[in-house]
Amino acid sequence: MRGITEEEVYAVIDYGEVIEAYPGDTPYPSRLILGWIRNRPIHVVVADDLETGTIVVVTTYEPDNERWLPGFRVRRRRPE
Repeated sequence: MRGITEEEVYAVIDYGEVIEAYPGDTPYPSRLILGWIRNRPIHVVVADDLETGTIVVVTTYEPDNERWLPGFRVRRRRPE
């Protein structure tokens, strides 16, 4: 998983900060979580099956400075 361990993904889900929510996603609402592992930012997108209480990991990655403002909480705007 792009050099990100399963344990790190669990830590981000458990202790990270939800920075974006996508309640209209299907089949389940999803959210983008930011966590820090040894000063390394990690984004994890999860979908929440509210009926069963299951959390599905959609993707995980290390955000880059070209797409995210410092702190990795806000996306940079694309030039128009």
